[in-house]
Amino acid sequence: MSELTTLRHFIGGTWVEPASGEYFESTNPATREVLYRAARGDATDIERAVTAARQAFEDPRWRDLSQTRRGHLLRRLGDLIAENAEDLARMETQDNGKLLREMRGQLATLPEYYYYYAGLADKIHGDFIPTSDRRVLNYTAREPLGVVGAITPWNSPLTLTSSKLAPALCAGNTVVIKPSEYTSATVLKLADLAIEAGFPPGAVNVVTGFGAEAGQALVDHRDLAKISFTGSTATGARIAAATASRFIGSTLELGGKSPNIVFEDANIPNAAMGVVAGIFAAAGQTCIAGSRVFAHRSVYDELLERVTERARTIVIGDPLDEKTELGPLAFEGQRDKVAGYVDLGRGEGARVLTGGRATDGGLGGYFYEPTVLVDVDNSMRVVREEIFGPVLAIMPFDTEEEAVRLANDTEYGLAAGVWTTNLARAHRMAARLDAGTVWVNTYRAMSPMSPRQGFKSSGVGVEHGTETILEYTRLKSVWINTSEEPVADPFTMRS
Repeated sequence: MSELTTLRHFIGGTWVEPASGEYFESTNPATREVLYRAARGDATDIERAVTAARQAFEDPRWRDLSQTRRGHLLRRLGDLIAENAEDLARMETQDNGKLLREMRGQLATLPEYYYYYAGLADKIHGDFIPTSDRRVLNYTAREPLGVVGAITPWNSPLTLTSSKLAPALCAGNTVVIKPSEYTSATVLKLADLAIEAGFPPGAVNVVTGFGAEAGQALVDHRDLAKISFTGSTATGARIAAATASRFIGSTLELGGKSPNIVFEDANIPNAAMGVVAGIFAAAGQTCIAGSRVFAHRSVYDELLERVTERARTIVIGDPLDEKTELGPLAFEGQRDKVAGYVDLGRGEGARVLTGGRATDGGLGGYFYEPTVLVDVDNSMRVVREEIFGPVLAIMPFDTEEEAVRLANDTEYGLAAGVWTTNLARAHRMAARLDAGTVWVNTYRAMSPMSPRQGFKSSGVGVEHGTETILEYTRLKSVWINTSEEPVADPFTMRS
């Protein structure tokens, strides 16, 4: 992508100049080079996008489309993503710094989101309800909500947008997306592919820009039926308050500080690789990062040695290079935030066993070394607060009961990992951990078929699986009197 490329909003099936005429620059975090200029959206642009989405929602071409045909469009969109996978992977790598080989893996599975919801589209239906009066027919219907707003983050733009877009369209809604200002390019391309797939103009709209300008205007728009947001807990709380005051729904996938627990009976080499994958993959920039590790005291030293040794040998560099294992953080502010937390940890008494330094990776970018902290405990901010970077805190424990207590001692409840060969213990831990997803002897496994939900401050609502269809539909109860007898006078008592 040329640095001279200019990206406009995608509204009503066409490319639209920003109302303000203003653009902002997006840079490659590995090199700090300008990649493109994107339209700086504001309330006027959001108004145009929501209006286009509302018109598309009421358009018979979409409103009256059979659910099976809706599924065909989703399947076609999945096919187009597969055909454009290499270009999309490279665009996303240059936009947010994730490894190209990781992005190729994500793009290889991304069409499955659309195929899965394509199959579900004509399985959405209500029920027949038996009532006490056989002359009255009562049934329910699942209806689309209307215009759905989706606000998506920079760490996995296409995957996390698809988690919202595919089920929303499957249920018959139309969508306005506000992507992160750091990663607009691939989401705009996705909207363009939706039109090529056959979705009517206005079914998928994208307004680029900043949260305080375009994002807030989308949350506040009076014609919005729902917001689905992935991002920080603080922003999620503000969105929850705004949507609750208008009695519209929200699905919020928020922060995490996930525990990864290694018991004395675990396969330690496997557990060490699971710990490394949990925190250093994607440079730790995932909400499910296993940033807190609790290791049984009898295996603590061995695990620590294996994890630290691997962290020291992780290859930092150009995310487009197949040999690179750790790319840059997505932007300068995020790199500075990570560095600040490590300095804070040092001040709290933590010891940096490896890493703990910012680097430009030889490319001038926003890199940070894989970092392992020891001499830490659950009271430290570096252990309690989400860092969103390659920083691991590792602590020993003595009993299963203590491991549960330490793991659950957090405001978050997004995910957790358990490493054990004891089947009974695996089930006990899965039941007692306060997390929406629990992995046993693996980490970061995910599928559009498996529902996920954050507990406590990690969110509200469900993404993925059949359950998410309930998030994008409303339930209507219909009563029909099938009797042709005269309606009784309500003030005359029946004998």
